[in-house]
Amino acid sequence: MPHRGRDGHLRKRRHLRGRGGDVRVSVLVTGGARSGKSSFAERWMMAHAGQAVYVATAQAFDREMEERIALHRQQRTAAAYPWETREEPLRLAELLQALRTGQADPANAAPAGVDRPPAVLVDCLTLWLSNTLLALEGEENMEPRLMEAINKLVEQIQAYPAPLVLVTNEVGDGIVPEYRLGRVFRDYAGILNRKVAAVSDQVFLVTVGIPIELKSREYHL
Repeated sequence: MPHRGRDGHLRKRRHLRGRGGDVRVSVLVTGGARSGKSSFAERWMMAHAGQAVYVATAQAFDREMEERIALHRQQRTAAAYPWETREEPLRLAELLQALRTGQADPANAAPAGVDRPPAVLVDCLTLWLSNTLLALEGEENMEPRLMEAINKLVEQIQAYPAPLVLVTNEVGDGIVPEYRLGRVFRDYAGILNRKVAAVSDQVFLVTVGIPIELKSREYHL
């Protein structure tokens, strides 16, 4: 079904197939904490690709986070779906490029037997942004470098030739943070989400476990 893009030109939406995993489609899944967004993202991938790389961006800074990451690993291992887990808290754009070009670490790249770029689920963009911001904290050019990292990631999302599902968080609906780093994070989380949504074929908002597809409902001026 054709649709009109932001520049006014008609484009054809990419058709979604079954579990072959050979269609180029990018999906952004957003929502609040414990909204069911990660569960929906996993179900979407299971329905559209026979196997996938699961990119986890979380870093363990305390015991609770260590236990949460370990639990997620166990859940993926126990799932009746061939997830290939890759943990990458910072170099997400580089990982997507490596998977796309077949240059990823053989021990952590595409599932065995796959001769094309694998389907990928990233959970989540918000933690990647937080990790990147903390890595740049204190530098004079922190914000320009953060924007550069965002743009680099968006370029790799656009270029990825297989199913790509990206989970993010809605973080800007609350009060304005009282400290600068929090305000920078909130602002750039919004920028990141907008940029990724603009290049995604589908955008889902998940609230109370219910996914709503937004892009097909977009109002065009």
